[in-house]
Amino acid sequence: MNQQEYQRLPAEILFQLEIETLIKNEKYPIPEGWKMSPRSVLTYICGGKSGNMDITPKYIGNERLVEIAIATLVTDRALLLIGEPGTAKSWLSEHLCAAINGDSTKVIQGTAGTSEEAIRYSWNYAMLIAKGPSEEALVKSPLLNAMETGSIVRFEEISRCASEVQDALISILSEKRVSIPELNMEIPAKRGFSLIATANTRDKGVNDMSAALKRRFNIVVLPAPKDLKTEMEIVEQRVGQLSASLGLQAKVPSVDVIERVVTIFRELRNGITIDGKQKVKTTTGVLSSAEAISLLANSMALAASFGDGKIRVQDVAAGLQGAIVKDESKDALAWKEYLENILKKKGMSYYDLYHACMELNQ
Repeated sequence: MNQQEYQRLPAEILFQLEIETLIKNEKYPIPEGWKMSPRSVLTYICGGKSGNMDITPKYIGNERLVEIAIATLVTDRALLLIGEPGTAKSWLSEHLCAAINGDSTKVIQGTAGTSEEAIRYSWNYAMLIAKGPSEEALVKSPLLNAMETGSIVRFEEISRCASEVQDALISILSEKRVSIPELNMEIPAKRGFSLIATANTRDKGVNDMSAALKRRFNIVVLPAPKDLKTEMEIVEQRVGQLSASLGLQAKVPSVDVIERVVTIFRELRNGITIDGKQKVKTTTGVLSSAEAISLLANSMALAASFGDGKIRVQDVAAGLQGAIVKDESKDALAWKEYLENILKKKGMSYYDLYHACMELNQ
């Protein structure tokens, strides 16, 4: 596969060499259906050493939470990752699948329009009409394929689905088999089958999961980065990776630029300044690490396309305005107050950014 042809490659291709090295240097027992041991999966996710190769960390955060997630998948329990938007739930689920199965592409995307057929199976209706119910006419869902191959399926944003659609998982996760009454047959799950679901705490109350379904999961809550330094590490790493994969002809943002963006996001998100001395009016937007990464990548694209390849404060200011002011009536006022009461008083290191933001805010 020519990696340059595609905008985004699955984790198992992007980090193929690391996965192959971990498998080659494996020293611990490997669960049935897995490519490597739980210890090696942890090294792949959190970083470390395998032979002479440095394994890059894919998730920067509480290592114990990753251990719990991996241990869950060794058992017959499904895993549910919960957290604020931008806390790397989908990122972690993708890399868990890549390391465990070498395949992160079995995905069900939860939306308001997701049907029960997307979870179980559907039919090729032209063939169904011509020949009647048959295995040839059966269109298997990613979940059904995962059951047959003994691998892991990802269910993204499960709480976006209607409750009756979610509950189609209850019998599957309990019985580990799917019944197809039209063919008078059942498809059992092979060893190694499991499911990783993600749910957004901002969607709580949209389609709450039933107690019966929650009991089928081990739940791991992924917190937002605990401090400024950790969040800066995450943003710096991901911006560098995005820049390489997208081929952006611009310089990677300096540590100072990253620090300023992350500081502004954290203060507006938490409702208080970094030093804890002054309260800040919050905005309706999420302002997560993922938003900061997107903002900086877009600033690089602006610098490469319409500048000399070096990010200017005007590029960052434009990104901040778009990321923060989601609701014109509330957010515009909160952003203006923040500029005047907080950013303006941060000193010379923020002087140029303050003026660039004020120009756009007029």
